[in-house]
Amino acid sequence: MRTGIATVCLSGTLKEKMQACAIAGFDGIEIFEQDLVTSPLSPEDVRKMAADLGLTLDLYQPFRDFDGVSEDLLAANLHRADAKFRLMSRLGMDTILVCSNVATATIDDDGLRAKQLAALAELAGDHGVKVAYEALAWGKYVNDYEHAHRLVEMVDHPNLGTCLDSFHILSRDWDTAPIEDFNPGKIFFVQVADAPKLSMDVLSWSRHYRVFPGEGQFELAKFMGHVVRAGYTGPVSLEVFNDVFRQSDVERTAVDAMRSLIWLEEQSAKWLEANPAAGGAANGATGTVAGGPPAPGRRRYPMELATLPQVAEPAGFNFAEVKAADTAALETVLGQLGFEFNGRHRTKDVQLWTMGHARVIINEQGPGAGDGTPAPAIAAGIAAIGFDVDSPVIASARAQQLKAPVVPRKSQANEEVFQGFAAPDSTEIFLCQGSPDGTAAWTREFGEGLEVPSGSRSAVIDHVNLAQPWQHFDEAVLFYTSALALEPQPYAEVASPSGLVRSQVMQTSDRAVRLVLNLAPLLQQDGTRHKTYQEHIAFAVDDLVATARAARDRGLDFLQIPANYYEDLDARFGLDPDFLAKLQDLNLLYDRDADGEFLHFYTATVGSVFFEMVERRGSYDGYGAPNAPVRHAVQYDHLHQLTK
Repeated sequence: MRTGIATVCLSGTLKEKMQACAIAGFDGIEIFEQDLVTSPLSPEDVRKMAADLGLTLDLYQPFRDFDGVSEDLLAANLHRADAKFRLMSRLGMDTILVCSNVATATIDDDGLRAKQLAALAELAGDHGVKVAYEALAWGKYVNDYEHAHRLVEMVDHPNLGTCLDSFHILSRDWDTAPIEDFNPGKIFFVQVADAPKLSMDVLSWSRHYRVFPGEGQFELAKFMGHVVRAGYTGPVSLEVFNDVFRQSDVERTAVDAMRSLIWLEEQSAKWLEANPAAGGAANGATGTVAGGPPAPGRRRYPMELATLPQVAEPAGFNFAEVKAADTAALETVLGQLGFEFNGRHRTKDVQLWTMGHARVIINEQGPGAGDGTPAPAIAAGIAAIGFDVDSPVIASARAQQLKAPVVPRKSQANEEVFQGFAAPDSTEIFLCQGSPDGTAAWTREFGEGLEVPSGSRSAVIDHVNLAQPWQHFDEAVLFYTSALALEPQPYAEVASPSGLVRSQVMQTSDRAVRLVLNLAPLLQQDGTRHKTYQEHIAFAVDDLVATARAARDRGLDFLQIPANYYEDLDARFGLDPDFLAKLQDLNLLYDRDADGEFLHFYTATVGSVFFEMVERRGSYDGYGAPNAPVRHAVQYDHLHQLTK
């Protein structure tokens, strides 16, 4: 599949955008007119730079408000088009995007539109240019892609075809199956964009809230499946208008964009296999789905869709790692919670603490600047997460093909070799070989000569809550979906003193792995390469009341819950007075639904990390969402007092 991206998707100058697209691995780009108009580069400079970077210039866009106009305006539009066709010749480009008229159309007549589009196609032919006509979802008279295609068929000119844009089609809930019956020679271009499902006018939705494939809720694999079956072989190009993306680092956004197309290509191949079409091969196609020799019974298509190494979802958490320059406070809190110190690593400056199958590594190495020089000391924060997977090597290969940067980890003889890569928020992800009994061979590298305590309580890592910088939230959702096969759940918004906090749960089908991605409040982001926002690790135990009592006896500093919370709790649930008093005495929070009950408590924050202990009763599957505003408010008040 040939990949492309419109320069409007990215921040920066045209030169910076082109360089970023080449670094990310795109085959070609669309030149958005404003990017060229505001650039000091001449069209000849742009043409040469693209060639030097190995990029094709696939589409010039947009050309607006052409059809359905009066004769005098048509003449002006053709004059404007002639100038753009001459410009495209200097750029070495042969395809222009023409949008259905929004502002100047005054005549609703398909015959007239076809006549005017024919005149445009004839002029384009004189310049060796192809016109890709697109139905905008908010077009005045033409807003349906099938309508646009009928006009193209009416004109029947070799230089006029259609552009299929997933946003304009899926935002209007148009059926995409008719695409399969289109003449592939008349599909001149395909643009893709995802989006969250929002209730708002489609123009505002399009201009501000498009996202890359896999970061929204559109059925893009289905859309692409129909495009492939039609026999289309041209570029599949991203056209995403997004306020956040255009303020973010250009190279990073380009990599995220490329990752989304790699993911979409794989998902489209899967959709085609899961939804076989009736009849023979589409349009006499001779290519393959997923590339290479087709599997027995697999349909053949001219567009080859590559797939990635296939991996199962993680079987569970293996460990969580917290890094700090001064680890004393972390050691104290873990000990008070009931974790046991299992010793230091024999060659690395890290400690191992365990409670049952819950493992926490405290990294004493401190942050580095990445060039061998020490960086300033920072407070404690979540640095890494280990996941149990069937094949770490294959899972790592998949992540690397999805543009995940490799995390090097030095290992000496007889030490476990972890496959690792970095998540968008800089959290390091390590892939571990899981074992049926939940043990980990690498733990033998700690505490040589010491008998490792067995632990008096069972515990597991229930979930990890990672705060995401505002500019990388959507990127993180796609990353964990594509690289680790976690399924995003419907996101929620939680009230906090600093505004609504967007919360996105990513999990495996059996809930063995649960990641909660929260949008970090702006006041907790300092713009540095190190995390300053609060995150936490939650551990599940069998008896939370006993755990809390033991922790209190050891001197644990609990997050102090206001008395008003317990009055409200009593009003909502009518709890037994003794049980309610027990909750308040221990600073425990409570929730209940039709499936079960949930008890939990939080520690005070150490640096930028805190811990949560939970007990799930029955089949309760949530996270105590009604209690989240309480936590946010108490933590905000504490942080505010510290900064006064």
